[in-house]
Amino acid sequence: MTKTEQKTDSHPRNILDKGFVKLVDFMGGDDRAVDSARVSFGSKSKGEEQDKRLIEYLLKHQHHTPFEHCVFQFHIKCPIFVARQWMRHRWGSFNEISARYSQVKEEFYIPEKFRVQDKLNKQGSVNGNSFDNEKLLTEYSASITASYKTYKSLLSGGVAREMARMALPVAQYTQFYWTANARSLLNFLSLRMDAHAQLEIREYADAMAEIFRQKMPWTWNAFKKIQGYTGCRNKALCASDDKETA
Repeated sequence: MTKTEQKTDSHPRNILDKGFVKLVDFMGGDDRAVDSARVSFGSKSKGEEQDKRLIEYLLKHQHHTPFEHCVFQFHIKCPIFVARQWMRHRWGSFNEISARYSQVKEEFYIPEKFRVQDKLNKQGSVNGNSFDNEKLLTEYSASITASYKTYKSLLSGGVAREMARMALPVAQYTQFYWTANARSLLNFLSLRMDAHAQLEIREYADAMAEIFRQKMPWTWNAFKKIQGYTGCRNKALCASDDKETA
């Protein structure tokens, strides 16, 4: 049976240029999902192989409530535009840093390069070189710098924090705690690891999938098998082996 003694990450996993994902707390595991399912019959674990098959059966037939007894709590630092996509996943609890209570730090997302509009996936983007990337990045960075300068000027002029923040772009980094059960997290990963999701949030989803794989390896293996993942950006997450990670 897979049990987890190390509940948290000792270090954040760095994402993008200034962001991170950190596991703050974890409760449960593959064993908790199994026991929560078998309580229906007044029983517990029936051995590793049968328990693995049960987990796969539960996911395949969408009997998801046993996975709600396993809970992850994360500390996230990401650009606001990523956070706004994230918070559309409502099966979880959020607490975010407030720009009303504290001054915003000069931390903004600067991409390595811009992408072009995808002509097939209308809301998406693809790599392209039809523009002067260096020139446009310089313009972008200047705009970011100017917005923060305006923000500080408004504060110095006596404007309230809750109004001065209106000058800042969605590239600003924010931080929040997110607590979600394993069922909700798998739903998040199924959508945000998908090729149609924006690249920036996929970076976060990949990091969280690795954490999930370490904490609940049997559930992750069953999930990726049922989802039919073949094109993961992180190849280790979709490897075909059934090795467990403590």
